[in-house]
Amino acid sequence: MKKDILMAALLAATGLQARAAGITTEAEDSVGLGEVVVTGTRGATDIRHLPMTVSVVGRQKLTENYRTALLPTVNEQVPGLFVTSRGVLGYGVSTGSAGGIKVRGVGSGASMLVLIDGVPQYAGLMGHPIPDAYQTMLADRVEVLRGPASLLYGSNAMGGVVNIVTRQLLSDGSRTNVTLQGGSYGTIEGGITNTTRKGRVESIVGFNYSHTDGHRPDSKFSQYSGFAKLGYDISAHWRATGDISLTHFEAENPGEVASPLIDNDSRITRGMASVALANTYGRTEGAIRVFFNWGHHEINDGYGPGEQPQEALYMHDDMMGGVSVYQSMSLFRGNRLTLGFDYQHFGGRAWNEVMTTKEESVLGDKEQDEFAGYVELRQDLWSWLTVDAGLRVDNHSQAGTELVPQGGLTFRLSPQADLKAMVSKGFRNPTIREMYMFPPANDQLKPERMMNYELAFTQRLMHDRLRLGANVFYLKADNLIETVRSGGRPSNINTGEMENWGVELEAAYDVTRALKLNANYSFLDMNHPVTGAPEHKLYVGANYSVGRFAFATGLQYVDGLYTSTVAVGGEDRTENFWLWNLIASCRVAKGFRLFARGENLLAQGYEINYGYPMPRATVMAGADWEF
Repeated sequence: MKKDILMAALLAATGLQARAAGITTEAEDSVGLGEVVVTGTRGATDIRHLPMTVSVVGRQKLTENYRTALLPTVNEQVPGLFVTSRGVLGYGVSTGSAGGIKVRGVGSGASMLVLIDGVPQYAGLMGHPIPDAYQTMLADRVEVLRGPASLLYGSNAMGGVVNIVTRQLLSDGSRTNVTLQGGSYGTIEGGITNTTRKGRVESIVGFNYSHTDGHRPDSKFSQYSGFAKLGYDISAHWRATGDISLTHFEAENPGEVASPLIDNDSRITRGMASVALANTYGRTEGAIRVFFNWGHHEINDGYGPGEQPQEALYMHDDMMGGVSVYQSMSLFRGNRLTLGFDYQHFGGRAWNEVMTTKEESVLGDKEQDEFAGYVELRQDLWSWLTVDAGLRVDNHSQAGTELVPQGGLTFRLSPQADLKAMVSKGFRNPTIREMYMFPPANDQLKPERMMNYELAFTQRLMHDRLRLGANVFYLKADNLIETVRSGGRPSNINTGEMENWGVELEAAYDVTRALKLNANYSFLDMNHPVTGAPEHKLYVGANYSVGRFAFATGLQYVDGLYTSTVAVGGEDRTENFWLWNLIASCRVAKGFRLFARGENLLAQGYEINYGYPMPRATVMAGADWEF
């Protein structure tokens, strides 16, 4: 009954479309709740005119804990979002992998889209993002759109979007940052980044190295990452950029505690390159982006004690490239019309390769295309009301055509308070793996679909020192792809359903210039439990600086987290735990700081992936030098 009432209220309040753009605040707050100018991958607008539910993690928050990877910090700062983990460093791929991203119980796999400056990032065959490739060094901020964003981003954005916006230097000069740290389980991390701007030319170059012996035998992880970006201001209205990134990691998987694996190792190389040309004329702005992502995977599936070693390696090469064009214009006062076109070509080749003879057995060799056009209209009807409407027409070479409507209303109740309502559709096309690779493959699969309804309220108090946000949502998905047994064999079939609802809260309070607090909480009710989506998730953080010293701490509580949906002894496999982190740093010279950080300082014993116990208390210490 509660769900029916909620759905009716949302349908009554919601008219048209919400702009699903990447969003950020100018301030480096953990959550963007204030009336600020925002920047997105589809142009700039005011957050108060957008009905999308948005969280923004700024660079200050990303760097204050000295983590190399982005996702652990995003996991803490964004309500309703959860990222699976399995060890000290590294998410890995294949058996036992982690790094699954879910928002409101939807995501992981190919249902959650990760972007870098608006460019989609996923494996061409498997369709999922590669979380080990997302590094703090390249990010100015991370924007999280909670809920479907398929209007502007198409397939894979069914659960939402994580958009990594890369760094940019706005004034002439050069800045270099060097970080080196080491600690528990033979873990070492180091990185160097340089940003430079001279006149019309801007560049950023970075390199990272990470290694850990792991907290379990046979759980080593090593990674090299590099990133470079070059920008040129052609004129006051035109800007050209180009970037390239490369990540290589080697990971060992020890397997589940009860079912250990030997030699389950992987060597993964991922790359991304893009060029863009953007224009800004005040009443109109737009961009064209051309991009190409590629990857090479070598995986030994390993063997159990007493079994024979593998004779062949699993190998695959994949790619995903395309072009994205949009132009946004103001036709008259209070109006914004956006027209866009996307094209993607993706695929790859997978095979087993005998180690001794190099003989190949092809598992899949397929390429596909996707075309889409969309229109989005935003109109201020009065000073207190904005209406949005949009439609995407998306055609997949195998799955066919999908229509994606989306809509919303934004009520500015006062200069400090907003009420927003929206309805949005998300979808995900089946991946090449699901259609053509391995025994469950079924080339007749159709897209997964989901409708999302939500209401959101934001309030700013005490001259914006206190910022509050709350939203309630209801979503229903069908046509979900599941593997079932049909005719005595496993087969992928569009048969699954999902019905979730929940509440998300967030707050930030600048007590003084030296002391800042932030918190978020999410509750999720699922009719069909899924792994990696906790029922309750709470985070409370504090930052304090005095003189040369700075401190940051956070306490996270997770409850009702399914590590597996397969019951053991009549009981589901669920976890609840508290995680306490603490970071302290001291400025010993201009631009030079020493720091120490501890994670899971309560030494909690817990699992996120079933059979993979997480490390208890870990400690890292190092130096950070900026000049």
